[in-house]
Amino acid sequence: MIERFSTGNERLDTVLGGGLVLNSITLLCGAPGSGKTLLAEKCLFTNATSQRCALYLSTVSEPLEKLLRYGESLSFFDPRKVGRSVIYDTLGPVLDEGGLSGALEAIEELIREHRPGLVVIDSFKALRSFADTERDFRRFLHDLAGSLSAVAISSLWVGEYDANDAIASAEFAVADAVVELGTKHHGERSIRYLSVLKLRGSDFASGQHAYRLTGDGLVVFPRLADPVDASHYENGTDALSTGVSGLDEALSDGYWPGSTILVAGPSGAGKTTMGLHFLFAGAGVRQPGILLSLQESRTQLARVIKGFGWPADDPMVTIMERSPVDLHIDELVYELLDCVEATSARRVVIDSLGDLLVAAPEELRFREFLYSLTKRLARAKVSVMLLLELPGLFGVTCMSDVGFSHVADNVVLLQHVRVASAMKRSLTILKTRGSAHSTHIREFDITASGITLGDALDPLSALQ
Repeated sequence: MIERFSTGNERLDTVLGGGLVLNSITLLCGAPGSGKTLLAEKCLFTNATSQRCALYLSTVSEPLEKLLRYGESLSFFDPRKVGRSVIYDTLGPVLDEGGLSGALEAIEELIREHRPGLVVIDSFKALRSFADTERDFRRFLHDLAGSLSAVAISSLWVGEYDANDAIASAEFAVADAVVELGTKHHGERSIRYLSVLKLRGSDFASGQHAYRLTGDGLVVFPRLADPVDASHYENGTDALSTGVSGLDEALSDGYWPGSTILVAGPSGAGKTTMGLHFLFAGAGVRQPGILLSLQESRTQLARVIKGFGWPADDPMVTIMERSPVDLHIDELVYELLDCVEATSARRVVIDSLGDLLVAAPEELRFREFLYSLTKRLARAKVSVMLLLELPGLFGVTCMSDVGFSHVADNVVLLQHVRVASAMKRSLTILKTRGSAHSTHIREFDITASGITLGDALDPLSALQ
């Protein structure tokens, strides 16, 4: 079994298949400002012990004094460890005087003196400028890798490498693992992504994983792209009430636990009200619920909730209010999953899918997100209602160009219809997976007590 050491970030360790491989060489690459040094220092303080210290060696890119000064602003930076279990030193003077051979001698001497378990060299790429030829640099790499392997030391080589360097630079061949940090621009938004390009002898989570830089290090949001899980699980046999009189019967008793419900309709059709009915029906039977709102503020929602006679401060209903501005879908999904776990939620309403689609950097990532989220919630016996606003007020003919309905076990369509000189609302159940349902187009009203489902509409007026 391959031994690991932690990066100090549980989610990043998950991406890496359990952490970085012990006694190996890891190359951290990326543009300036991408968080390489921050990640390296978090690893340093996480793994340094009184029995086996960690050694941080700067080269000629950043003064050691500056590194320490900025380090003091980080939550994990423990000044009591500095000089004891965390040792900072610089290779700058020996590089100027003795070049790469002098640096190698200095590294070997520091290893003999401190006997570290982890060595960080930052910036490693800067060492290239001290080699007269490519052959000299490759010889230095070979000798350094040999010295580190001989005494079983884990090392992080930090450098401002880009995609072209991965082909031309020998460091990428010598390293046992390569982790790339970078930024991508999507319209007006900039999102940081982390990718594992190489992890010798180990599996890892492929693709690009979003992250943020914080005073506690990197906060990583692994790409939500779950494979098919063929194992059997039970979601229960007692249907969940929709909270709407008459709708449970039309659905053959309501929604099944762990199901995904898509409620679609134009503006003002009653989608949010339908979601609130679902949540407060759950609250009435002690089933906690979450409303993830990207549309209305907490103040607006409280006014609506009170207007229907529900308690705005019901402890069984948690409101997650998030702005669609600068929204990172990868970050949001982990906030939601953490909230589900913390509240033991059984019902979730997301308002709305359109905002999440806009926040997704690309359609493929959105599809992966939607599939994986609904499957995770289903396995946890959590029912999720997805609200989707449709364009046009009358005569809905298409749900979406993206195609949401395939993930839904139930699809409920809300529409506006013209009846004589009046405009009315209608409800149609388009789909209930695994059970029968009413196919009538039903009129409904939104009253002071909420949604009331009426009789079937006249076929001619229902089509208008």
